[in-house]
Amino acid sequence: MIFKSILETISIWAIPIVFVLITVTGYVRGVKVYEVFVEGAKEGFQIAIKIIPFMVAILAAIGMFREAGAMDYLVRILSPVTDLVGYPAEVLPMAIMRPLSGSGSLGIMTELINTHGAESFIGRLASTLMGSTETTFYIVAVYFGSVSIKKLRHTVPACLIADMTGVIASFIVCYLVFQVF
Repeated sequence: MIFKSILETISIWAIPIVFVLITVTGYVRGVKVYEVFVEGAKEGFQIAIKIIPFMVAILAAIGMFREAGAMDYLVRILSPVTDLVGYPAEVLPMAIMRPLSGSGSLGIMTELINTHGAESFIGRLASTLMGSTETTFYIVAVYFGSVSIKKLRHTVPACLIADMTGVIASFIVCYLVFQVF
């Protein structure tokens, strides 16, 4: 109980303390903190303008993928394999959608939690999966596109391997923590 109380206190004060520390450190080092902040905000706005076309493109591609039925087809193909190890087929659409879209996978996770409950194995697995994987194609399209990187070479395969590792690790951890112990 005391551990939970400590964690709650840390979570409440972490961001304000970091904000104050950054501001004080900048001031002590002679940095004009406000001016630097405003300059960074200007740069951030310019980057946001640059990435809008890439965001529109990736969101259109995700919409076409889902509406064409490719998601359902992929789940049907993968279900027999995941059934062998006990991976819930209900979570597969989220595992497939996560590298494509954060909001799409969040919608699927919300549906899973509403259907099965937050305390169910599926709800816990979906939540862990959400934190263990990344929106690979979105990140690559937006961030690489914003700085005009054209040759991705090993980036996408490495990111997809990391996502697959997150999918597998989240299942193993959830199984060990919530099913075994």
